[in-house]
Amino acid sequence: MNRLKEEYNKKIVPEILKEFNLKNIMEVPGITKVSVNSGIGPFRENKEAVESFADELSEIAGQRVFERKARKSEAGFKIKQNDIVGFTVTLRGDRMWAFLDKLINIGFPRIRDFRGFDPESFDENGNYSLGIREHVIFPEVNPNTTKGIRSLQVTIVFNGDNKEQNKFLLQKLNFPFTMEAQV
Repeated sequence: MNRLKEEYNKKIVPEILKEFNLKNIMEVPGITKVSVNSGIGPFRENKEAVESFADELSEIAGQRVFERKARKSEAGFKIKQNDIVGFTVTLRGDRMWAFLDKLINIGFPRIRDFRGFDPESFDENGNYSLGIREHVIFPEVNPNTTKGIRSLQVTIVFNGDNKEQNKFLLQKLNFPFTMEAQV
């Protein structure tokens, strides 16, 4: 079993039950999936760079990425319908827990001038979104051989919409919020 998943099941779930005075284990917030998205921007003209980034993102996520294509043509951006404009991958189960573990314990400490994430980045459904400026923070990516640095958008989707409980869960997973947000 994944280290982070084991910590969630054995340590964090009882803490959440006690902290929020929940009576049923089914009321405890859980993470259902993690979605990782990235646009390719001006690199879409360079096939080699696009393929290289797709391979790197696949290695980061641990599964094959899905191409996102333009729905309509946009002359101002020189995009034709069905051109590849980005990549996405949705992680569930053990791959999701492995990715979160790698993101929290390896990726975040490698971000330059990192001060934490905004604790208010929850949407109306209680899901948390964050942006990563450089995909080279992951150990699978060699910054010396990559063909351009891309940004990633990571969305953590919860099974409940209680923002307070979801934030507490992320804090217990050692998610780095800004200092004034720490409990």
